Amino acid sequence: MSRMIQKPFFVFNPKSYLFGEELLALAKVADELVATKDIRMFITVPYGDIDRISRNTKHVIVTAQHISGIKPGRGMGQVLADSLYEAGARATFLNHAENPLTLSELINSMERAKELGMTTIVCADSVKEAQTIASLTPDIILCEPTELIGTGKTSDDSYITTTNEAVKSINEDILVMQAAGISTAEDVYRTMSLGADGTGCTSGIVAAENPEQMLRDMVDAVLEGVEGIK
Repeated sequence: MSRMIQKPFFVFNPKSYLFGEELLALAKVADELVATKDIRMFITVPYGDIDRISRNTKHVIVTAQHISGIKPGRGMGQVLADSLYEAGARATFLNHAENPLTLSELINSMERAKELGMTTIVCADSVKEAQTIASLTPDIILCEPTELIGTGKTSDDSYITTTNEAVKSINEDILVMQAAGISTAEDVYRTMSLGADGTGCTSGIVAAENPEQMLRDMVDAVLEGVEGIK
């Protein structure tokens, strides 16, 4: 693996809802939280904002929303991992439902990330897909039924526990993220208390009346959920 990521962790995934100064303001809040709490924080950043967020934060893990499996050279319109790494990205999402990859594309992109030392967060829809991806040894697998993304409806208990166990049975060092439909701090607490290593959120934060407070509440819920299973 590119590096060992400690748990628990939280992924703030603004997708294309936030950019520029508005995103930077929340990134600084996230940076402050990581500096004062025992949690790791990934922020998925639009390509054009990676340098800005990286230069203005110290503790969050700046994360590309995707990389292509190409090396420097030809590849017009592709996403060059080397360029994003130089801009400050230290992790990447891969195979998200909004940007799915074939198996060969996924393998190539993972290899490029590993060559650069970037943490890989790879998305899986089903238990079988999670098991297949686990054999490729990503750092983190996001187990998230596609049909629940953005619905506010979370995965049921059996999906969470089954996918957790399926991944760990193949490689116990892979961290499991469960984040389907997360929209409240209560959802975060429940997910973590069921044994996830981390979780994350998009619309529950960006659409909140007070996104900064929601981010703070969700981070606290991660820690409370972990404490609740000790």
